Amino acid sequence: LRVLVVDDSEIIRIAITNRLESTGKFRFIVTAQDGIEAIEAFSRESPDIVTLDISMPQMDGLEALKKLQEINSKAAIIIISALSARKTALEAMNLGAASYLNKPFTKPELLEVLEEVTG
Repeated sequence: LRVLVVDDSEIIRIAITNRLESTGKFRFIVTAQDGIEAIEAFSRESPDIVTLDISMPQMDGLEALKKLQEINSKAAIIIISALSARKTALEAMNLGAASYLNKPFTKPELLEVLEEVTG
């Protein structure tokens, strides 16, 4: 499975990437630090799964989610955010997100959500 990890925090991008690589299930992982980079990488790499932060500079995750859905609505997009407001989670799900995970998260929580969206 191909994965795009989008977060403005390099620490979070590395943490997610390391956790994904440790499973052996994900053969290609690319990262982006904001919504604009995410759209470019998504168009170029056609990932199966996207982890997407909400609070980012230049273009936030909800705006990026809309654009990613326009490009390919079949990709599973998982919102991973410190914004734990129920309203934000519902809005993301209404826009087509496959799942929502609050920061901070554990490796088992991340893997559970990934398993949930990949079947």
